[in-house]
Amino acid sequence: MRLLVTGGAGFIGSYVAERATAAGHEVRILDNLDPQVHPDPSQVSLPPKAEFVRGDVRDRETCQRALDDIDTIVHCASAVGVAQSMYRVEHYVDINVRGTACLLEEVVARRDAIAKVVALTSMTQYGEGLYARPSDGRTLRVGIRTEADIREAGWEPVCPDTGEPLVAYPTPESAGLQGRSVYAQSKRAQEDLVLTLGASYNLPVVCLRLFNVYGPKQSLQNPYTGVLAIFLSRLLAGQRPLIYEDGGQTRDFVSVHDVVRVIFSVIGSTVADGLVLNVGSGTPRTVSEIAATLARLIEREDLAPDITRRFRQGDVRHCLADIALARRFLDFEPATAWEDGLSEMVAWARSAPSDDRTADADQELREHQLVTETPIATEEHR
Repeated sequence: MRLLVTGGAGFIGSYVAERATAAGHEVRILDNLDPQVHPDPSQVSLPPKAEFVRGDVRDRETCQRALDDIDTIVHCASAVGVAQSMYRVEHYVDINVRGTACLLEEVVARRDAIAKVVALTSMTQYGEGLYARPSDGRTLRVGIRTEADIREAGWEPVCPDTGEPLVAYPTPESAGLQGRSVYAQSKRAQEDLVLTLGASYNLPVVCLRLFNVYGPKQSLQNPYTGVLAIFLSRLLAGQRPLIYEDGGQTRDFVSVHDVVRVIFSVIGSTVADGLVLNVGSGTPRTVSEIAATLARLIEREDLAPDITRRFRQGDVRHCLADIALARRFLDFEPATAWEDGLSEMVAWARSAPSDDRTADADQELREHQLVTETPIATEEHR
């Protein structure tokens, strides 16, 4: 295999590159070393046997050079950050959509030589996940919550017909895509481009809709990365993790090791060609539970989370992965136990570069009026 990993110096891409070189494959990494992700390029560690091309997927000549003699592509390059995307609109659309388009145009030109294209997309496209109504088990979708919704009904979504609280239910790939953030929209467009060109040119493409990926090497210096890394950078700085809402919102976390296993399963098989597959754990975890567990593992239980009860525009309450398709086509089963995965991440974080910029990110959200200035008093706290 002659593999191109776009964004191969980043979190997930670096694991893909390392596994491929260890297996004896020829690997080329394309990465622009964005300062938000890599503030100090000298700290970037790449597999010694991998070829490195520093450049941007939005540059045609760079894509041409990166794709020379390549037969397999794992497209990880992306601008990541739901909140930041709402005020850096052009930046996110340019990288995630135009960058993907530029890369794909060159892939199409070489389609006879291409064995597989794997694109990493995002569960943020769903918006709120699927819910069930406790009274009769009926499943339904709800819209993205607004501040007015929360002030009227509380943090948890309610059934629009009966007003009863709803229960989070696993969300399949067939669920409608209702995500309203710019990031979600850019990943949806990216996914549509990959699937459309794959079908039109008979290219073997697969889109993996990733849920919340975590693990060692996730940047502790980027305040717009995953919540685990943000909480860890906060704790390492001796600060309490900052939590929006009441801490009861849930996320579905999946280890980077499990994600990489799925990527290589897709590369080594044709059964998932043309499909979109959820990649998650299928297990919901509350944000407050996550903060408390990390504090315990890092031996800073004195740093109780700062639960602000402020609402960040566009945040979803619950979205849980239905991984039945990945089980069916790839025999996928998350193999990394939650506490083992967290312990590994904490052990790595103790000596990793870290910079707590949570307050800066929160201030940017305030300036752009994307988070409420004061706590919201729901009925049970009035």
